[in-house]
Amino acid sequence: MTDNARHSCDLSSITNIANEMADAARAAILPFFRNAGTLTDNKLDDGFDPVTEADRAAELAMRDVLARHRPDDGILGEEFGALSGKTGLTWVLDPIDGTRGFISGTPTWGVLIAVADSAGPFFGMIDQPYIGERFCGSDAGAFCDGPLGRRDLRTRKDVSLAQATVFTTFPEVGSKEEGAGFHAVASGAKLTRYGMDCYAYALVAAGHADLVIEAGLQPYDIQAPIAVVQAAGGIVTDWQGGPAHMGGRAIAAANPHLHAEALKILAKVPA
Repeated sequence: MTDNARHSCDLSSITNIANEMADAARAAILPFFRNAGTLTDNKLDDGFDPVTEADRAAELAMRDVLARHRPDDGILGEEFGALSGKTGLTWVLDPIDGTRGFISGTPTWGVLIAVADSAGPFFGMIDQPYIGERFCGSDAGAFCDGPLGRRDLRTRKDVSLAQATVFTTFPEVGSKEEGAGFHAVASGAKLTRYGMDCYAYALVAAGHADLVIEAGLQPYDIQAPIAVVQAAGGIVTDWQGGPAHMGGRAIAAANPHLHAEALKILAKVPA
């Protein structure tokens, strides 16, 4: 897909379809949330990577919406893999980002929907069904619809590392070296918080937090957050300053100065 084709996409139509997908995912997921009878499987033989009935039901519900409205587009989903398309567009889906939080009853997980071409995501949505907040970002801007109505999203522009709130999902972050890199950044920040999964990126976009630093990501973990944070005025890269949409290590920062401060530290971590 060419850049001209990307920019000629009907973002209004894309947004409407994404909203229908998120609505379908909400309906599929919420009966399982905080339900003691919800079944959980472990994807790993060594370790714990949970998947629930809700993950699978939500992704199938979103794929059904795409089959009706965008059957020629590609799909990359966490639970049911890749489906090639004909248009150069791929819908990148994580039905529940933060399944560990989901099975623990915390409302910090989310449904992730992105639309990408070969250059990466240009539309993203982070939906938190239980709270009822939906964060959306594209070239048309960034906004949140929630219990208090709709509001535009803007990252904080004047925050330095010493003033920053930094998030990551797991205290160990990734490898020993990656963990050391994160903690080196966090030691210079005002506040460090853990365990928020995709909701941390939404908080950066909304101007309530300033940095998210993670490692070991998959494309479906990061593509929707990239689009939302960047549409709100932030910056998302890998730890070397390059593209992050294929996963691995990622840093999301509220502004370029803060990004540069953190990247100076993270770039020293061996690849």
